[in-house]
Amino acid sequence: MKFKNFFKNNTRMTTENTLNNEIVDPTPIENNEIDSDTLDASIEERVEEISKEEQLTQDLASEKDKFLRLFAEFENYKRRTAKERIELFKTANQEVLLAMLPVLDDFDRALTEIKKTDDNILIQGVELIQEKLKSTLVSKGLEEVEIKAGDVFNADFAEAITQIPAASAKMKGKIVDVIERGYKLGDKIIRFPKVVIGN
Repeated sequence: MKFKNFFKNNTRMTTENTLNNEIVDPTPIENNEIDSDTLDASIEERVEEISKEEQLTQDLASEKDKFLRLFAEFENYKRRTAKERIELFKTANQEVLLAMLPVLDDFDRALTEIKKTDDNILIQGVELIQEKLKSTLVSKGLEEVEIKAGDVFNADFAEAITQIPAASAKMKGKIVDVIERGYKLGDKIIRFPKVVIGN
């Protein structure tokens, strides 16, 4: 009697649990066999999908790398061309100014010789023309390299054409005379001053 009650109760609980939890597929699997062809095909499809995803990821990373490199190259190109353009603007007049320097030197020599005469009108006329030429060249960016006798010789700013015995120990290694003036355009020296130094 007890056994029958237990069996009834247990059967009712099992039925209720089955109904409450999930519906079980009634089709039986015979001998636990799965179609191996279907399984192989689904595995192959999944492997292909994964390999395609990996390939797409690699392609995306490669294209992103190419883009970043191209962008960096373009930025470098822009910086370089901007720097070259600034340099070009600074030195655009260099050839013309270099061609005018001998004329300026000739004016200096002519004025030195004219000052030996007593003709003040001629001296004033030549001085006016020389100043006008100098001011025009200065307005185009030409500057004289500031160097004079008694300065210490520096090969970065002057060109020594000869050495002479120094008159005193203080003049050794210093500039004795400036033979030709030097000029610069901006920060660039376009003609070094030619000097004589004491030895």
